[in-house]
Amino acid sequence: MSKTLSLKLRDDVYRETEKVIHKKHIPRNAYINSAVQFYNKLQKRALLKKELATESRIIRDNSMEVLEVFEALEDKISEL
Repeated sequence: MSKTLSLKLRDDVYRETEKVIHKKHIPRNAYINSAVQFYNKLQKRALLKKELATESRIIRDNSMEVLEVFEALEDKISEL
């Protein structure tokens, strides 16, 4: 299914788009769909990168806490 959009492009962006689609012999609609699809993937990756960095910091903090507990246990066991 497709949706109809009204799209306003800056003149320079429009002219550049027209040059590319004429050289590649593809419809403007296909070109814009492809560009939006690519940009969506790029943005999803950026969001995922940010989310993974946040989760990595959380895990790092928890890992350090667990390590401290294990070190304390090792110290107590070696005292016995």
